[in-house]
Amino acid sequence: MQFIFWTSMVMLGYTFAGYPALMRLLSKFRDHSTSPAPPRNQPSRSLSIIIAAHNEGGTIKARINNLIGCDFNGTPWEIIVVSDGSNDGTADIAREIKHPGVKVIEVKEKQGKAACINMATKKAKSEILIFTDARQHFAPDAIIELISPFSDPEVVGVGGELHIAPAQPGSLRELGTYWQLERQLRSRESRFWSTIGCSGAIYAIRAEEFRPIPNDTILDDVVIPMQATLNGGRILFNRAAKAYDPQPLNSNREKSRKQRTLGGNFQLLFRYHEWLSPWGHPLWWQLISHKYLRILSPVFLMFFAISNLALLESHSIYLVLGLLQMAFYITGILGHCSPLSRLRPFSSASAFLFLNAMTIGGFFYYLSSNHKKGWK
Repeated sequence: MQFIFWTSMVMLGYTFAGYPALMRLLSKFRDHSTSPAPPRNQPSRSLSIIIAAHNEGGTIKARINNLIGCDFNGTPWEIIVVSDGSNDGTADIAREIKHPGVKVIEVKEKQGKAACINMATKKAKSEILIFTDARQHFAPDAIIELISPFSDPEVVGVGGELHIAPAQPGSLRELGTYWQLERQLRSRESRFWSTIGCSGAIYAIRAEEFRPIPNDTILDDVVIPMQATLNGGRILFNRAAKAYDPQPLNSNREKSRKQRTLGGNFQLLFRYHEWLSPWGHPLWWQLISHKYLRILSPVFLMFFAISNLALLESHSIYLVLGLLQMAFYITGILGHCSPLSRLRPFSSASAFLFLNAMTIGGFFYYLSSNHKKGWK
C-alpha cells in the first residue's frame, strides 16, 4: 500500500508539475530555437489551405474572405473547402466567392473530418499544407508567420497559437488558464526540440511528410504531426501565427469538446501503441509525459485515495495527507457553486476535477464508438 501511495503521488506530481518544470529547464539549457529567414525574405512556396466543413453556411463565406485577405507575400496559394454532407448550402455559399484560388469539394454523405482531410490532400498540389477550421479567423500576417520556420530543413510542421474568447469568472475561466499553460508547454517543447501536436485551427505540414489518416481519427491535429515526425523532423510552435476563436468557453460545449478530445487520446494510445517506445517514435517520451499520463491521472487519483485510506492508522503523515485530499475534493465540489466559483482556490480545484471527470467520460466516449459517426 505504501508503494501504491507514493508511486501514485509521484506520478501525479510529475504529470501536472514535474514534466512542465522539467521541460522549462531543458528548453533553457538545450534550446533548439530556429532562426528562420524574415517572412519577407522567404523563398516562394506554394500553399494549400484546407477547410473541412459540416453545416457551416453561416460562417464559411467570412472564413474564406478572411483567408483571401491574409498577407501571402506573393506566395502562390489555393483554398480547398470540403463540404461534408452539409444540408445548409455550405458548398453553394462557398462557390459564391468567385476567386480562381478557391476550390470546393462537395460530399453528399457525411464522411467525417479525417476523410475530408484525406480527400483535400489528394487534390492539393502545393508544397505546404495548411489546416484550419471554418469558425476561427486568422490574423493578417498569420500565413507568412506560419510558413517562415520552414526555411529550416529539419522543420516538417508548424503550429500556430489559438486565442479563445475569455470565459466568465469561475471554473471555466480556470480552463482558459489551463489552455494558457498548455500553450507555454508547447512552446517549451518546441524550443527543446519538437512539440507533439498542434491546434487544429492553425497548423501547417510539409506535403511530402503528410500521410493519410484513418477516416475515424479523432485527433487529426496530433496524428498528422506525429506521423510527420517519424523520420526525426520537428514540429514547431510559433506564437506569432495567431488564430482567433470568437466563441467563449461554454460549459456544455466544453464538456462535449473535452470528452471528444480525451477520447481521441485513448484512441491514439490503443491505435499507435508502437509510439510508446524509443524505437517506435523519436518523440515517445514527450508523448507519454504530455498526453498519456494525463489520461491515466484518474487511475492515479483513485489509487492515491484508496491507499491513503488503508494507511491512515499507520503514520500521522498519512492522516495529514488524507485530510488534505479530502479538503481538496470538497473545495472542488464547492467550486461548482456560483458564489464560490469566483474564488481562485475553488475554481482551480473545480477545473482540475472537471478535467479528470472528462477524462473518464472520454474513455467511455472512445469505447462507445460515437467518434465513428463523425462530427455533429
